[in-house]
Amino acid sequence: MAELATIARPYAEALFKASAGNADATLAWLEPLAQVAGSAQLQEAAANPRLGAEQVYGLIAGLVPQGLPQAGQNFLRMVLENGRLAALPEVATQFRALKNAASGVADAAIYSAFPMDAAAVAEVQAVLEKRFGRRLTTHVEVDPSLIGGVRAVVGDEVLDTSVKARLEQMKAALTA
Repeated sequence: MAELATIARPYAEALFKASAGNADATLAWLEPLAQVAGSAQLQEAAANPRLGAEQVYGLIAGLVPQGLPQAGQNFLRMVLENGRLAALPEVATQFRALKNAASGVADAAIYSAFPMDAAAVAEVQAVLEKRFGRRLTTHVEVDPSLIGGVRAVVGDEVLDTSVKARLEQMKAALTA
């Protein structure tokens, strides 16, 4: 995986510099493009020697839900010409990290045992922003294995207040 990160870094940095203050618009087409490009079936089709570069381009561009603006079309052509289609998902990840770093925001994943309403998400987000000392962009995923409580992941930091984590701590304490 480190190899893909190394390959993707210059693409993400160049795209970030080229987007010059319009990173949100770039991310709006880059993430769907990366999602399409990350598909194993599409990777297999793109590797087929019977398909020409223009056919692969047409296939990928046609699968992006909102279509691609001119900058996105140019970027996709360049990535295909350089044979770096597999690196596109990592390019999107690194681009998002550059955008977040420039704006002082971090992504946070909140895992909850049950679905959360908007008010509960806002409350948890406020607590997490205070705890981690930065603005957060959150998304919530339901994970019934937590039994109760929440688990928050911000970058490489984890705050786990779930019932499952507490049971694991009690188990460790009792067996020690």
